[in-house]
Amino acid sequence: MRPSGKPPDLEAALAHLRGADPVLARVIDENPSFDPEAWIQRWPPLDLFGALVLQVIGQQISVIAATAIFMRLLDHFGGAVPRPDDLAAVDPDVLRAVGLSGQKARTVREIAARFRDGRVSDAEVRALSDDDAIARLTEIKGVGPWTAKGALLLAHRRPDLVRSDDLALRHAVERQYHLDHVPSPAEVTELARGWSPYGSLASSLLLASAHAPPGGTARR
Repeated sequence: MRPSGKPPDLEAALAHLRGADPVLARVIDENPSFDPEAWIQRWPPLDLFGALVLQVIGQQISVIAATAIFMRLLDHFGGAVPRPDDLAAVDPDVLRAVGLSGQKARTVREIAARFRDGRVSDAEVRALSDDDAIARLTEIKGVGPWTAKGALLLAHRRPDLVRSDDLALRHAVERQYHLDHVPSPAEVTELARGWSPYGSLASSLLLASAHAPPGGTARR
């Protein structure tokens, strides 16, 4: 058999998903060049703070629009992801000028304030389980499960997180599983039980197969 060129750990994860779910087995075969890191590599390296800011920006708007706003924010800070100190002190009018709504500007500044004073830290959250990390982040007003999970996926590469309320993923499930309706978040959650412990990879695979990157419209 010709070697695939994929890292051994990815091969093992894909093999697990292939054996666990015949639909995913077909999707894997149909996408031999699948790269689970492709959607992450569009962004500069992000720690948890930067990933949260990006995910807040992306709430309820398209990936294209979120990218444009995030890049304008970086431009304001000289092309770099701003530090919590800088973002906590920025004038809200600056955030609105780059494209954030008033609510998103308040959420971003609150995230910055919490990272600045130590109420939240990357190291602390990294040590928590998935459920506890999500609970910790959703204590911040304006940060819901969709935003928290997206940030944890970006910053920590958590292997078994599924954004079941992500509209792009729900449409991908509808297409690949030949459903006659867009599945509810609860239906996606139930389906994803069979993907564990590689739910993140399964989600990325389904989204890539539909040419729709993670980050579709969701509530928060």
